[in-house]
Amino acid sequence: MTDFRRLLEALVGERVAFVIVGGVAMIAHGFTRLTEDLDICYERSLDNLERLTRALAPLHPTLRGAPRGLPFVLDARTLKAGLNFTLESDAGDIDLLGELAGVGMYQQVAPDALPLEIYGYQVKVISLEMLELAKRAAGRSKDLADLEAIREIKKRR
Repeated sequence: MTDFRRLLEALVGERVAFVIVGGVAMIAHGFTRLTEDLDICYERSLDNLERLTRALAPLHPTLRGAPRGLPFVLDARTLKAGLNFTLESDAGDIDLLGELAGVGMYQQVAPDALPLEIYGYQVKVISLEMLELAKRAAGRSKDLADLEAIREIKKRR
């Protein structure tokens, strides 16, 4: 089970530049939904990559779905060489998205993001409009269901 509070505490504590996207963003916008991981779109400057690795290091992140014992070091160099990472940690699952399908990089996601308080932490959450673009681009069955929920949320506003 993912400890969202603990993950956010780690990220905010190290001043990581990120935007919450995915299921937690749906919940933050008012849709009741289950989610098993925290999805974030992260800024890819070297300084932020170092803050991100410092934040997650105490949580012992490993590649989700990879064979146990597969060598993996989460550091700025690894993050710079890749883009999107699905991780499991002592606090649960977290997806690090350097680019969000249908939207772009952090620089495209962050300007429209909403500042919200989640578990007592001030964080940025993807705007409903950008979330709709991302869900449409992902196109999985759960994303298509989320699109219907987004339409309902927009009607209520």
